[in-house]
This record gives sequence, structure tokens and C-alpha cells, in this order.
Amino acid sequence: MRHNLGLASMSLWTPGGEHPVDRPGPREGPAAPVDPSAEGLPAEDLSPDEQAQLDAMRAQMEQVQAQLLAAPASLVVVNHAMGLYELAALHLMQPAPRWAEASLAIDAVSALVEGLEGRLGEDERTVREALAQLRAAYLEVRSRQEGDKGDTAT
Repeated sequence: MRHNLGLASMSLWTPGGEHPVDRPGPREGPAAPVDPSAEGLPAEDLSPDEQAQLDAMRAQMEQVQAQLLAAPASLVVVNHAMGLYELAALHLMQPAPRWAEASLAIDAVSALVEGLEGRLGEDERTVREALAQLRAAYLEVRSRQEGDKGDTAT
């Protein structure tokens, strides 16, 4: 899974593939002044180079936030659900599966899919199917591991 939050272009991954997200044009009105004291840094303690770096970081964050605002929330939520799917799969694929971690990630996907039923847009069906596959994989890995333990006990 790839999260592309670069400044040159942005795309969000969904079960249906990558979707480009158009970058909005420049903000209307002047940019908010940088207030280093809000970051716990007294302005007088910053060198001109450090102030320029801080300004550049703030500008990048504003661009990322604008890109997120330009994307439908359902697309972002689906993107996060698939990240949780991958997290659960990763825990299941370990030589010694991490059951509690996998279970938590599966429950998180379930909470999103089932709690937001009818609100996840065109990819909802795909995410629901991914959840079913993940639950089946959990049971299969658990059964296989318990079967392996039974084979060594005989």
C-alpha cells in the first residue's frame, strides 16, 4: 500500500486502485504568519535559516491539508480501512502470529465497515469483501497453527 502525500502530486489508494487527487490552487488571502511560539520555540531563538525551514514545513502542511480536504472523506476512510487490513494481515503472516494485534486491527476494520454502512461510497463493497477475507484468513491461520500443535503432540 502506498500513501502518496508528496507535494508534486497526490493520490489515494483504494481497493479499486490509485485515485489522483487534484491539488487545489493557491489559497485566497494572505498566508497565516508563522508563530514559532505556538510550537514552543521563541521566535528570537530561530536563525533566519531555521525560520525559513519552519515556514517551508508549514507551507507543506497546508498543502497536504488542502489535498485531504479536496478528497471525498469516504475515500480517505476507505484508504485507512485498507491500511488496517494490511496491518492485520502483517500480524497474521508472522511465523508466530500476533493474535491480539491482528484481532484489534480486524475489529477496527469491522468498526469502520459496519459502523459506516452505506456511507463509504463506491468502494464499500470491496472493503466489506476484504473484511470477510481477513476474518477467514484469521480463522484459517489459527486452525492451521492449532493443527500443527496437535500433530507434534501425537
